[in-house]
Amino acid sequence: MSATLPGPGVLTAWLAATAPVLASPLLAAVLAARRPATALGVSTLVATALLALSLAFFRWVVPLTGEARWGRALLGGAALAVAGALIGYAVGGHLPHRARPASRRGCLIGGLAVVFGALLAQSAVRLGAEDSTIGQPPREYGGVSPYSTSAGRSTAPAAGAYAIFAVGFSPADPDCRVTGGGAEVRTAEPVSVPPGGYGGDAATSAWVATVRVPTAGLWTLDCRTDDPEASYVVGDVPEIRGAVGESIHWPVGVIWLLGAAPGLLIVGDTGRRRRAVLADGAGRSDGAASGGSVVGVS
Repeated sequence: MSATLPGPGVLTAWLAATAPVLASPLLAAVLAARRPATALGVSTLVATALLALSLAFFRWVVPLTGEARWGRALLGGAALAVAGALIGYAVGGHLPHRARPASRRGCLIGGLAVVFGALLAQSAVRLGAEDSTIGQPPREYGGVSPYSTSAGRSTAPAAGAYAIFAVGFSPADPDCRVTGGGAEVRTAEPVSVPPGGYGGDAATSAWVATVRVPTAGLWTLDCRTDDPEASYVVGDVPEIRGAVGESIHWPVGVIWLLGAAPGLLIVGDTGRRRRAVLADGAGRSDGAASGGSVVGVS
């Protein structure tokens, strides 16, 4: 079920390719017109910070199973950041440096980043939860389906939280309730971003809701959906490591906003620079108009 981290060498190479090797040459080339120490220092520090954030992300947010030598990966990536900064500075020193005003392309790029970031954020959270799940497949206690003879009855071994899994292609947003202890009805809490890949060899399932029962005993599951072929089972709540285990319960709108944040920053920065250019141009025009000389006629 869970993914496994590659070896330290592969992890170091991948992180170096995604952070310092891409960031440090670009930053050094941009800063090449300034002092060498500034260009190399700033680009190396920024690239190393990006690498550290990548390592922290896969250490605490989406912690995949397996072992990795994080310190060695950081040192190796920092060394590559220095090498990339040197290459970028050498290349950037031979390029013409012209100040270009902010254009509408920045708004277009930022707008595309907003759309794609919002769309991909939900998938990133779901895949991260799936890959960070540890342990064996969740134990199942019963369920409901058009082919089941148990009529949705399941026996909870103890009080507490239980997961409701959608089997196969069953809808991920059912209206599920459990009945037990007389006429008591408890409504299941939906999982905002349902992680999948659970279940056995016969069919995979997705964790779509959570229900909390006050006592052990016999409970009956009832899930209402538009699909007459839908099947749902009750099982143990999956154990997901890292912050991604909590983020699957956040409102989807918050996850979309986080994914769109980089694009919104690009749009905002582009607009700020365009306003500064326009204000500067207007100031120069006013200065030229007020600075003309008056020639008197005698």
